[in-house]
Amino acid sequence: MPTALITGASAGLGAEFARQLAQRGADLVLVARSAVSLEALADELREAHGISVDVLPADLVTKEGMALVVARIADAQHPIDLLVNNAGFGLPLHFADNDIEDEVRHLRIHVEAPIRLMHAALGSMRGRGGRIINVASVAGFISRSTYSACKQWLIGFSRWANAEYARDGVSVTAVCPGFTHTTFHERMGLAPGQEGIPAIGWLNASDVVREGLRDAARGKAVSVPSLRYKLVVALTRVLPSSLTAGAARRGRI
Repeated sequence: MPTALITGASAGLGAEFARQLAQRGADLVLVARSAVSLEALADELREAHGISVDVLPADLVTKEGMALVVARIADAQHPIDLLVNNAGFGLPLHFADNDIEDEVRHLRIHVEAPIRLMHAALGSMRGRGGRIINVASVAGFISRSTYSACKQWLIGFSRWANAEYARDGVSVTAVCPGFTHTTFHERMGLAPGQEGIPAIGWLNASDVVREGLRDAARGKAVSVPSLRYKLVVALTRVLPSSLTAGAARRGRI
């Protein structure tokens, strides 16, 4: 069976990636800070699908946690066929008012973690084949504080890597959802409805993951789930950045 390693797997899109891949028969390595949450999900998936699920509690913001996950990806005896870089968290949009150490941790989880884990995965996958999915955001196409900047970098790097390593049998896909029903906003302290986004602007996690996996299987560099957000991305290419930045101050993507 192919083996997928998923970061941020204890909840939200990470847990949904785990469930859908388990349904397809993939063995899993689940990574997150909470061992309790990971074990509960692992037990659920083993019982439902009869697959192998390894739990790897690690905080990717720390050197120790990062080294642990890099070592697992680089293990040639137990190769990883699909890497899903999903771990992340959000901050208030007012950069100058945020604690700078929080901003640095934010940068590490959204940029340093994917680049280190991708480097380890490519070392194992080149010539053998494999897939890398980087969970980015529609926010990466607009100007929206450091979250937007991090996701913009991840999209650009994924585009380049997908073209560069296709010759080695490795695809790299940036999945860019819009507002999605997960626990992401709750962990920022936002109650339902506080984001200021109408119901039509929200996506279901199952749809985001299903379309992301489909586009990754097709070798696409960028996946934007749903027609409505494809339209949003198209508009960002023609509208003034001042206009899109103003609109982006509402809610979180």
